Amino acid sequence: MPTFTAPDGTKLACHLMGDGAPLICLPGGPMRASAYLGDLGGLSARRRLVLLDPRGTGASGTPADPATYRCDRQVADVEALRAHLGLEALDLLAHSAAGDLALLYAARHPHRVRSLTLVTARGRALGVDFTPEHRREAAALRADEPWYGAAYGSYEAIWSGTATDADFDAAAPFFYGRWDEAARAHDAAAVEQTNEPAAEAYAAPGAFDPRATRTAIGALTAPVLLLAGELDGGPRPRVARDIARLIPRATVAVQPGAGHYPWLDDPAAFTRTVTAFLDGVDGAR
Repeated sequence: MPTFTAPDGTKLACHLMGDGAPLICLPGGPMRASAYLGDLGGLSARRRLVLLDPRGTGASGTPADPATYRCDRQVADVEALRAHLGLEALDLLAHSAAGDLALLYAARHPHRVRSLTLVTARGRALGVDFTPEHRREAAALRADEPWYGAAYGSYEAIWSGTATDADFDAAAPFFYGRWDEAARAHDAAAVEQTNEPAAEAYAAPGAFDPRATRTAIGALTAPVLLLAGELDGGPRPRVARDIARLIPRATVAVQPGAGHYPWLDDPAAFTRTVTAFLDGVDGAR
């Protein structure tokens, strides 16, 4: 397990998996250790995954200053990882809330990004976000599921701000395309893997300056893939398209039947889409 030092002295760790060209993977949560990404549905058979544990999670150290959990402050961690790996430019994959971190990195270091894969990713950094209405729109697609009746009230409580821990547990099926044993096990690990105080600081005031980021991202020449889940509420595929319109050379792929973790819902479809994109990047060089 490689370790390296962030500019503020925090010891950070990443995990290596598979063979091939390196693909740097940023986990979401926010502030969830990278273990939940697994091997990204078998993507490690085609790429050497470099899975970063964000500061304060997994095998990475806890920073002296909790303010450095803020998303924009973690851009320096990604750049430190690039330098540690000795790479001129990165193939970068980000899931969920880490989409904001990847976008801020690309805005600050556009010449260091070779490709960017955003998986069911947020776009607050660009001023695009999903809403409770988007969540309800996605929930309506699941009305025929056997668990829907018992879970919907808890799901609604989350977006109205009244949820208890029990509500988060009960609403978990909405985040997966299939609520099977693999999904249950994946969800059960979330609390242990997530640094909740750090998650609260991730989007603290000052983290995002959408106008400046939209301007800066215009300098990005790297190809970008936004992979959305057909059933995901955050973001909905149409919101992913809104994000894509703000990024040069961005394309959108929607995975049928997928929720927020598409590599679990259909590993073959996920790896096929991401591999085709990355192979296209390789072929264009």
